[in-house]
Amino acid sequence: MSDEAVIRPSRAEDGDGLSRLIARCWADYPGSVYDRHGEMAPLDDIQAYYEGMGGIHWSVIRGDRIVGCLGAAPIESDVGIAWEMTKMYVSPLQRRSGFASLLVGLAEEHAGERDAEQMILWTDTRFQTAHRFYERLGYQTDGRTRAIDDLSRSVEYFYSKRLNPAL
Repeated sequence: MSDEAVIRPSRAEDGDGLSRLIARCWADYPGSVYDRHGEMAPLDDIQAYYEGMGGIHWSVIRGDRIVGCLGAAPIESDVGIAWEMTKMYVSPLQRRSGFASLLVGLAEEHAGERDAEQMILWTDTRFQTAHRFYERLGYQTDGRTRAIDDLSRSVEYFYSKRLNPAL
């Protein structure tokens, strides 16, 4: 089995590997409650979930493990065509490997090819390293937050970035 990483669209059968990745990432944040069969039920068929929204989800595969992932889908917006990034995770052992930047770039390119003018995301207030990462990539917050009715009692920050759609 090769140690080289491959980024590919996520498949229906990736649910368990994605679940292990996300649960591991959440374990670093006190108060984050991982609910695989409730709040993370879309992992049961992540491919169909994103395709149903007109979007796509990618997985980073290294060896026999999923070590990173990110999804993106179009959303309604009052600022033109916008896409939202969701379920962005990279294994703690793979951080600073460039996978996160590659995934974000892939999502921005994919959305731009579909005439998106803006990429948005919401990120848990506890994920401070992620906030710095998004800001380095040109994402800006406008101070908006939203409370999520989930087991973790999450509060999220809003971030956005203007894109240059393909001509």
